[in-house]
Amino acid sequence: ISCKKNSSTNTQPQQDTYLTTTAGSTWNYHQVDSSGSNPVNSDYTLTSTSKDSLISGRTYHVYNISSGNNQYLNITGNDYFQFDSLPAGLGTAVFERLYLKDNVSIGSSWAQSLNVTVPGIPFPVPVTLTYQISEKGISRTVNAITYNDVIHVSTTISSSLIPSASLTSSINSYYAKKYGLIENSTIIKLDYTGIVENVNIETKLVSSTLL
Repeated sequence: ISCKKNSSTNTQPQQDTYLTTTAGSTWNYHQVDSSGSNPVNSDYTLTSTSKDSLISGRTYHVYNISSGNNQYLNITGNDYFQFDSLPAGLGTAVFERLYLKDNVSIGSSWAQSLNVTVPGIPFPVPVTLTYQISEKGISRTVNAITYNDVIHVSTTISSSLIPSASLTSSINSYYAKKYGLIENSTIIKLDYTGIVENVNIETKLVSSTLL
């Protein structure tokens, strides 16, 4: 993977987009991980930096996560990308995830296919992520704050190798203009050839300061 960092700053997207890149902007999230027997609560802050990163020929804006990692987001026209990985336990693969299209109608869908390495399976596993615009232009109240112009994206994960009964998923993401992600719930269950993984994570925006 080609990754080159520099100190340049993206041009601030217009206010009618679902991404803010102004350095110093912050988002405070609360996350509940119910994947195990006891839910784990955590909080983290996302901070927009003054840096961009060139990854595979695409310029991503760099956001610092208070846990010590970075998040990489890009907007190209009406398409929104995140340099991302699949949820833990579903194989190792880092890719450019096209998570949102803000100019398509309700019911529109798109898909991404990739091969992942799953521990316990001696060959690459083909995986397809299918996204659909479930709602658009709605209002959504998260932690007592009402956001307008929200797009709801539903995502499923499937594999031509794994029977549908052995891999189930329900991923729902809500994006608000300027704010980006305000809420996400990710539920994935994998039970295949002795490999059992459960992912059940809910993330909500608590507060934000957009500059």
